[in-house]
Amino acid sequence: MVKDKHNSLRPDKNVPFEYVNKKELLDKITPVIDNTLMRYGLIPVETELIKENHRWFLRIFIYSTEREVNLDDCERVSRSLSDFLEELIPFKYNLEVSSPGIERKLKSDKEFLIFKGKDINLKLKEAVDESGEKQFVAKIVDYDENEGLTVFAYKDKKDLIIKKDNIISAKLYSSEI
Repeated sequence: MVKDKHNSLRPDKNVPFEYVNKKELLDKITPVIDNTLMRYGLIPVETELIKENHRWFLRIFIYSTEREVNLDDCERVSRSLSDFLEELIPFKYNLEVSSPGIERKLKSDKEFLIFKGKDINLKLKEAVDESGEKQFVAKIVDYDENEGLTVFAYKDKKDLIIKKDNIISAKLYSSEI
């Protein structure tokens, strides 16, 4: 990125990636991604910029609360974003747009809210009730940054509140596999 006469950043395709601030770049492209997805009634679950086998990948995981995300959605989003991102990203990369997958590991607090009402497989450090279980399937009821994750535990047929720091992992769960 180089500064133009208006003191704003613009892409410079000659700048090696090592000199680009990854966080700054993601902050710059996120509004473009969010606005594009909003036009299609989709939600960004995660955006990652990662290097694999000497090639850069921009991966965007999309979700809809109304319907299943399909290949047409991914292609439509990819085509809509390509030109905008080409202007903003100063190096060669591969764009991948996909749905989160049926057994996605939840990586951020916002995903507990995005997937509210969905079943998850939880692994905990410490049991939260008298059952003593540290791994179980539950439905996400709510998430609050201060209170923690509220789930409905199917086996015990009751709501449980789990502190964020007690969660080892949470993955979407599907009984179909």
